[in-house]
Amino acid sequence: MTQPFLLAQISDLHITAGGRLSYRVVDTVRMVRACVKNVLALEQRPDAVAITGDLTDGGQPAEYALLRELIAPLTMPVYLIPGNHDERHAMRAAFADHAYLGQSRDVVQYAIDAHPLRIVAIDTVIPGESGGALDGVSIAWLDRTLAQAPGWPTVVLMHHPPFTTYIGHMDACGLRNPQALATVIRRHPQVERILCGHVHRPIEVRFAGTVASTAPSPVHQVTLDLHRDAPSHFVMEPPAYRLHAYTPEAGLVSHIAYVGEFPGPYPFRER
Repeated sequence: MTQPFLLAQISDLHITAGGRLSYRVVDTVRMVRACVKNVLALEQRPDAVAITGDLTDGGQPAEYALLRELIAPLTMPVYLIPGNHDERHAMRAAFADHAYLGQSRDVVQYAIDAHPLRIVAIDTVIPGESGGALDGVSIAWLDRTLAQAPGWPTVVLMHHPPFTTYIGHMDACGLRNPQALATVIRRHPQVERILCGHVHRPIEVRFAGTVASTAPSPVHQVTLDLHRDAPSHFVMEPPAYRLHAYTPEAGLVSHIAYVGEFPGPYPFRER
């Protein structure tokens, strides 16, 4: 079988500057540094990395400067999209050498045609709000962009997931108009997956003829509580990210990679 194209998806880094802990608990800098080290130590090194939003905690220039330092060891292409904790202009200024960020003028949306798996990113951020939306201009751009390569297997990157998670406080700040997105995605069967962040948990659902999924965070996870009135809490479950493997024969196969030191590996032996 063909050697797969590997795309690591890291999401919701929430980088803080000046030694500040996120939510006064989480040392995001230390944990993201460990995540980068883990990615580079994989038996099969990824061909590209996508970071699906909430790159920083406050969208400040000092946070983006620190993020640049933290991801500098990643020698493969790295593709960024903003989340609701980010500020587009500060992000673009800090990553001015990422030419793809200039494909659109205001929002951050782009297509990457450099890999066996096409990468199309769309911006769901509403400045100053936790929830997300896609306006008519962005929806039309996505439709045109996907129509340009109907035979090219594609993943769509976005921060806010277009589906109900049943984690009440996260659904309250989800994507406002998923129906418009669904209409476009149904027209483009080459979309292998919609890769999202925001929820700090791994979730998958059928959506508009494809699969939409979210990624865990390398820093902290949202508490798994499916009550609609569940409190907005997080837990220090194991940090993790996704590893997506693509071949024409198998399509897209997605894994969860955990960050940390664990016993093993041990050989399987009969008793």
